[in-house]
Amino acid sequence: MVGKEISLRNRLSKSSENPGEEEDEGSPAKEPLETPSDGRVDIKQLMAKKRQLTVEAEELKPFFMKEVGTHFDDFVTNLIEKSASLDNGGCALTTFSVLEGEKNHRAKDLRAPPEHGKIFVIRQSLLDELFEVDHIRTIYHMFIALLIIFILSTLVVDYIDEGRLVLEFSMISYAFGKFYIVIWTWWAMFLSTLVFPYFLFQQWARSYSKSSYPAMYSFFYCLLFMVFQIGVLGFGPAYAILAYTLPPASRSIIILEQIRLIMKAHSFVRENVPRVLNSAKEKSRTVPVPTVNQYLYFLFAPTLIYRDSYPRTPTVRWGYVAMQFAQVFGCLFYVYYIFERLCIPLFRNIKQEPFSARVLVLCVFNSILPGVLILFLVFFALLHCWLNAFAEMLRFGDRMFYKDWWNSTSYSNYYRTWNVVVHDWLYYYAYKDFLWFFTKRFRPAAMLAVFAVSAVVHEYALALSLSFFYPVLFVLFMFFGMAFNFIVNDSRKRPIWNVMMWTSLFAGNGVILCFYSQEWYARQHCPLKNPTFLDYIRPRSWTCRYVF
Repeated sequence: MVGKEISLRNRLSKSSENPGEEEDEGSPAKEPLETPSDGRVDIKQLMAKKRQLTVEAEELKPFFMKEVGTHFDDFVTNLIEKSASLDNGGCALTTFSVLEGEKNHRAKDLRAPPEHGKIFVIRQSLLDELFEVDHIRTIYHMFIALLIIFILSTLVVDYIDEGRLVLEFSMISYAFGKFYIVIWTWWAMFLSTLVFPYFLFQQWARSYSKSSYPAMYSFFYCLLFMVFQIGVLGFGPAYAILAYTLPPASRSIIILEQIRLIMKAHSFVRENVPRVLNSAKEKSRTVPVPTVNQYLYFLFAPTLIYRDSYPRTPTVRWGYVAMQFAQVFGCLFYVYYIFERLCIPLFRNIKQEPFSARVLVLCVFNSILPGVLILFLVFFALLHCWLNAFAEMLRFGDRMFYKDWWNSTSYSNYYRTWNVVVHDWLYYYAYKDFLWFFTKRFRPAAMLAVFAVSAVVHEYALALSLSFFYPVLFVLFMFFGMAFNFIVNDSRKRPIWNVMMWTSLFAGNGVILCFYSQEWYARQHCPLKNPTFLDYIRPRSWTCRYVF
């Protein structure tokens, strides 16, 4: 391929510079442009030469675009790292090499400071850049057209069946019911996260250097912080969800905010504790405690990595903000129509028969299309529209909330690029800290720990949202996902691996939608009068004869 590209470049260059010469000895001689005595060039010959150059340029273009796509990301990443190193006065590279050394990796006093972790720069989200290309924006228009078809289909079916044109959103009103409880629960979570972690850290930081027993003093405040994380932010929202029997969507909002605030509080403490320890070691008179405004900004900023300041854009484009929120609501109604037109008829019209392999296989394959559509919509609504809306309102400059996960040829790359916001938190505070504590020899154990944490949190969110425990996602994530991460690794570069990745992704989403929908309908059609704890964790769809 490289030889062909060089040959095409030489041919193109040679043809441009010497249009009358031959390309090489083995190729037939080309007729030079005949110039009449009056100095005019034959138009036919000129057009033929132009067509020839066009064909050669078209042949060269795919190779050129592939090279650009391969090397551009690496070039930008290296440029960012070098610029960050220069900003630190040239000292960053030396310190980083010491911190990353094999022998010094366990040195507890050499934990990497914040500037050697996540680097924030002003950049757009990838889809915002791609939507400037007409070819890519057409795909966006196709999804809008599909939504219009869903709406028209619903109107036509309702008119034929019931003789009326009415758009009812009873499922949305049910899913987001008791929203006032969601609001005051969120305010309680937010205010407690704003007050307690900051107050505990401030008290510990200002008295640490004066304490006679700094280790015991730090352990006491660490214990208080863990009590807050587990007791207040952990059990508090879960109790509100169960006590008020909130519907699924309302539960999901509280759970996602609960997880987000727990991760935010941990990042704030994790990034600032080393600064206080270094300040005490150097016997500095000033204690590096962030201001309340810095912490408050971080709680709303679309990132889970704390910094005292972030790159900021000069202005707020309120039209852009309105457009992002409008797209979020559009995705919400899109998901509603997918359930209304593709999911609910599927599970209502399946024959009433016991749980079997036949029913399961039909269910999985019929669930693939709606499952994939929901995956795309959740990604676009949350990781693109929602985060970009808040980033724009806060003038938060770094909009790289995801990368080109759709081009992944390995699951390891897919996990890194699907959700960069969460991946950064897991990488720096789970994976890197695990290696810092147990040395680099335990890389597989560190990766296993990260997968376990992610799988447990995903299953926790689904279990509380749906009011039952059915660890399908946990099994897929913990076993199949981890196996694919090692088997389909970064060494897989051929396009066929991208096909395999998409095939398994489609099948996985079909399995998730099928199994959880079956269990949901089973618990609706086969309720228990006095359910015990085991009834909440025992699959009802395996025994209920009228699941659908």
